[in-house]
Amino acid sequence: MQEPGRDQDPTAALQRVLATLSYLLTRSRAHERQAAKAGVTAARSDLWLLMALEDSGGVSRVGDLADLLMVEPPHVTRQIGQLESQNLVERTPDSLDRRARQVAITPHGKAVLQRLQHTSQAGLHEALDGFDDADIATTVSVLNHLVAWARHRHAQEERQRGRGGMDTP
Repeated sequence: MQEPGRDQDPTAALQRVLATLSYLLTRSRAHERQAAKAGVTAARSDLWLLMALEDSGGVSRVGDLADLLMVEPPHVTRQIGQLESQNLVERTPDSLDRRARQVAITPHGKAVLQRLQHTSQAGLHEALDGFDDADIATTVSVLNHLVAWARHRHAQEERQRGRGGMDTP
């Protein structure tokens, strides 16, 4: 991919870079190589669910996970069953609602996630060698803003369809 010219619209350049980066980072082979380096056999979607659980304090309801991942609850329920069979998560009683169950990441699940994150961060350190921490922090801020915008837009679309969705980005 060519570097954008000085006269190219910055938003168009960002869109192109994000699309290219998304493609490169979400390729199955890229995940498989990274997972193999980390000694992890979990699928990409499994790791996203584990990260969502970790970001939720290690325990969450299925519906909240589905909202966070922007998928339907039955999809998360099936995935939890698969992760439970690998001892990566466990279902626990919900202290606020006896009928409901929560999902908790297991110590094994945390270890798997940490290994993959460590491998990923090592690659990022290598890729970002020579960049100033302030530049990286600015990039993180811009990307977090885009993530919040995408989540908010998804929630708005879900509300317009009458399907609920997330209320906050």
